[in-house]
Amino acid sequence: MNSLLLPLQPRDPKEAHRAATQLELFFDLVSVIAIASLTACFHHALIEGHGLEKLPNFLLIFVSIWWVWMNYTWFSSAFDNGDTGFRIISFFIITGALIFTAGVPYVFKTLDFSFTVLGWIIMRLGMAFLWLRVALSKHQVTSVALRYLIGILLTQTLWTLLYFTVEAGTPWFLTLACVLFVLEFLVPVIAERSGKTPWHKHHIIERYGLLNIIVLGEVLLSISFMFRELFEGSMSIDTLITALSALTIVFCLWWFYFIESAHLKSSKAAHQFMWGYAHVFLFAAAAMLGAGFAAYLDVINGHSQANLQTLMLYINLSISLYLFTLWLIRDRYESNKMTRALLLIASLIIATGSLWHQSLAVTGSLTLLTLILRARRESSIALLPNKNPQATSKE
Repeated sequence: MNSLLLPLQPRDPKEAHRAATQLELFFDLVSVIAIASLTACFHHALIEGHGLEKLPNFLLIFVSIWWVWMNYTWFSSAFDNGDTGFRIISFFIITGALIFTAGVPYVFKTLDFSFTVLGWIIMRLGMAFLWLRVALSKHQVTSVALRYLIGILLTQTLWTLLYFTVEAGTPWFLTLACVLFVLEFLVPVIAERSGKTPWHKHHIIERYGLLNIIVLGEVLLSISFMFRELFEGSMSIDTLITALSALTIVFCLWWFYFIESAHLKSSKAAHQFMWGYAHVFLFAAAAMLGAGFAAYLDVINGHSQANLQTLMLYINLSISLYLFTLWLIRDRYESNKMTRALLLIASLIIATGSLWHQSLAVTGSLTLLTLILRARRESSIALLPNKNPQATSKE
């Protein structure tokens, strides 16, 4: 019990060879389960022709999953000391996350959070307790920790009141939920004004990269279903082209993201918040893409009567959103004009592809062409002598 109340001291933000811990990877498993469950739900909505109707449900639940992951990840980067107390509280948060995850299919259908609100309360109380331990450290980050603690408890109180006072699934409920998420997002912004948590830059970049791998893994899962027909001896040419096109796209998206390690290029606080928050669009886009590929397969195999061009719209917009977000958080800070504009232009071209009945093969070809141009530019820069290492990107 004493270890639960021991003060948490900040970690060194310049610590060498800082990598994700086994506990953080274990925590990520909850995100894997939750995102997989949500992607499957959206897949079924697409093949039933209810994609647009269920899109708000998908986004609300996905943001919830991401927000829990993000809160724990940034805290761990700054204060995870691996002691018994931290592990026990982490298990407490994981328990709440699993309760929330178990309710994902039900919430997706009804937007009635029912017992999932219990999971949300458990997770938030766990994070509040972690911030309390930081506040007890009597370090310069004490005021920051207290702001986080108050912010988390206040917003959680409002979430609980929303659940018990407003009918679930109504437009009024959705509107207030969006307002509460805005308040949630403001908590770190307000808290960090009284100081700065010592998060580790390279550790955070690695953690975000790992979550990106998780959501792209959901896309690979959908593509793997396409290759099942090889074992059934009934794989058609259309299915083969679809599988190879989809695989090309997901390989390209992975390469786009990991084409360079300097993801967080600016030291400005505004850019850091933009980088941290805007990733949710990239992650959500990848999850939607996985659902889109699975639904596309159902249509070409005759298992669904959904409109193929409508599914292509979801697929193209998902790819476009992924590329646009990557441009927003990284490439727009590039010094070279071509590199700075490439992903933005590609995202616009792919987004409009459905207007002229663009096929999945064409989308895959455009994505591959964009990657070739981006990768060639990156290779040419790497070959040039770097006379001024400090001037590789804009602040």
